[in-house]
This record gives sequence, structure tokens and C-alpha cells, in this order.
Amino acid sequence: MRKFGGIFMALCIVPVIALSQLTTSSRLKVFVDCSNTWCDMQYIRSEINSVDFLLDNIAADVHVLITSQNTGGGGYQYQLTFFGQQGLNRLTDTLRFVTEPNATEFEQRDLLLRYLKAGLIPFIIRSATAKSIDINLKITDQGAIGTSDSTATKDPWNGWVMRIGADGNINADANYKNRSYSLGFSANRITDKIKTGFGMNWNRNRSTFQYDDNGTIQHFIVNNHSWSANQYIVKSISSHWSWACEIKYSQNTFSNNKGRVFLRGAVEYNIFPYKDVNNKLLTLSYGVTARRNNYYDSSIYDKTKETLYGHRATAYLSLNQKWGNSYAGITYHNYFHNWKFFNLGIDVYASIRITGGLSFFIFGFGGLTRDQLFLVKGDATPEEVLARRRQLVSGYNYFTSMGINFRFGSKLNNIVNPRFDRSSSFSDD
Repeated sequence: MRKFGGIFMALCIVPVIALSQLTTSSRLKVFVDCSNTWCDMQYIRSEINSVDFLLDNIAADVHVLITSQNTGGGGYQYQLTFFGQQGLNRLTDTLRFVTEPNATEFEQRDLLLRYLKAGLIPFIIRSATAKSIDINLKITDQGAIGTSDSTATKDPWNGWVMRIGADGNINADANYKNRSYSLGFSANRITDKIKTGFGMNWNRNRSTFQYDDNGTIQHFIVNNHSWSANQYIVKSISSHWSWACEIKYSQNTFSNNKGRVFLRGAVEYNIFPYKDVNNKLLTLSYGVTARRNNYYDSSIYDKTKETLYGHRATAYLSLNQKWGNSYAGITYHNYFHNWKFFNLGIDVYASIRITGGLSFFIFGFGGLTRDQLFLVKGDATPEEVLARRRQLVSGYNYFTSMGINFRFGSKLNNIVNPRFDRSSSFSDD
């Protein structure tokens, strides 16, 4: 009899306890994690008032990871991954949607809010506030009835997206004046199987320096310009493989580049399927390159023109996870005619949420440059060095930054108060 009672307890009481763990006894606690995209949290908090938004991911019942990627048409594909925690750790879900290329910021945040609300429903109905909310399944946009992402729609542009732009600025004081202008045009077409594009850019920069040289006012003028045109094509082979080729023509007075034709062909392998790009990406690529260089002035190796062949290998890792986001990349290139002429670059970034309000970030880039064959022969004048009139020899370059943030105190604050948000009155002296 006692044995039978034990079995009864295991079959009846334990499932009841497990079920009760899936139901929160208070308002749902939500942590929204916009790891690689922008979220208007003030708007989200003001439009969803049936949950508590926490600033501590550990204490939340739901961790919502939001990421985004550019689409071929110029919009964004958002992915919302819902991770249940505490007693809801058996619940997980992933939602995706695509914004229109010309969508305003208001339209983007409104669509994000709609999907965030939809994704939270399975979690909210297990909370104490379920009886107080109203779920509206009525379609207000009649034009949306019967449509879906898979519906074929005739595109008069056949997937092509064009962009054209121009800008300029002037910066001046009593001793310095700078004017810069730029023009740009691009045309791109992206499908599941192929993406191709063409682009042109033109830039001009003029700086004037004025200084006193023993009572005589001196003027030093720096004029630099550059322009380029490039065409590329990338072809999908499988869910892991792709190949690409590129051709580019450019000029750049700063880099002693009177005219350069650049050709590249490469293959890429992604360890993970490309469809997982929102969460993880690990690619390995290899390609061969060809350059036909024509210089304004004789180079440090007494060349006015030369043809160079080489190859390049790249490895790149990107992760967007609950613990944070990170990426790391390494690129190596050298010329075939002399392997001592090489270029190696490494960049690393990580933003890690250690626990609760404690987070750590680090960014670093380092490069070895042993392939500056294009540099002008002869020494630069002090004025050219100080004004960065031309590129100088350098065997390396690096940049790094790191930091730690710790937030403590109240973990819960749903109040929206935008007063003086855009005023510096209370932050600057």
C-alpha cells in the first residue's frame, strides 16, 4: 500500500508541481536585448504596460534577443528569439519579419512592436495578468488579407535597387579652412542565388592652413581627390559554399594612385548554414588578386607602373547570443613575386553580459603592413607630414578600447518620462 501511494504521488503530484512552475504568480518580467540593432525602448515600454520590463536579464522570466540584417531590397530582416527563463524555461520561439526599404523609423518600430506583442502572448497567458489582457485578432489593414511573404509579386525593377547621393561640408576658423565634397551612385540586385552590384564614388578635399613663420604669414594648401568604380558578383553554390568575383578601377592622390585596375576571384565556405546568419556566422574564404598600378610619382622601388599578383585568405566569426555579441576577423594577403610583401590584419570585438547588471566590452584592431609598394620615393616635407598630404611608410597600425559597466539598484522601472531627454542642461557644465 505504501508502495502504491508512492507511485500515486509520482504520477499525480509531481506533474501538478511542474505545471505550477510554468505559471508565474505575478506580472511577466521581460528583458529586451537589442544586441546588434536599435530598439526604441521608451516606445515599447509605453505601448506594452501588462508586463514588467527589467534591466537585469538574470531575473527576467523572458529574455528577448532582437537582431537584424540588411535585405537585398534595402530593408531589414528582424529576428526575435524568445527564451523562457525561471519557471518558463521550456518555452522558446523565434519570429522573423521584413521591413519595407522606404519604411520610416515610426513604421519600423511599430512593426517591431507588433511582433514583440505576438511573441510574448504564450508567456503572458501563463502569468497572473492573463485574465486582464485583451487579444485582438482582427485585421485592420484589409490590403493585407490573403498576402504572405511567399506570395509572388511582379517587380517592375526585377530586384534592382539604385541609390544616388551627394554631400559636402565646410569647416573653418581663423587659421584653418576645410572643404570636402562627395558624390556616390550604386545599383544592387540580391536574390537567394545571386547578388551583384555596381558602384561609383568621387571625393574631393581641400584644406588651407595659415601660420606665423617669424612674422610672416604662411599659407599651406592641401588638395586631395579620389574616385572609384567597381562591379561585383556573388553566386550561391549551396547552403555552405559560394563564389565571387570583383573588378575595380580607382584613383587616389593621397596614396599616389594615378590609376589602378583591381581584379579578384574568391570562394567562401560557411561552417554554419547561411540561414543562421542572425545568430552565428563563421566563414573561411580564399581568393587570388591582380593589380595594374599606375603612379603619379616614382614609387620607393623606382616604379611608375607595375602589375602585381597575389592571394588573400580571410576568416570571420560573428555571434549574437543571450550572453552578448561578438565578432572576430583575420585577413592575410601577400604578393606572389616576393612573399615578404604582405599585409596581416586582425580585429576583435566582444560585448559580454557577465551577470545581472555587470557587462564588459573590448575592441581591438592590429595590422602589419609590409606591402606599401605604392609610396612616393623620397622624404616628405614637415608640412606634408603634419597636414597628411600624402601617405607615409608605416609597418603597423593598431587601435584598441575596452571598458566595464556595472548597474545596480532598482531592476524594475516601467515609467516613461521623456522630459529634457534631448537637453544637455543636466549633463554638461
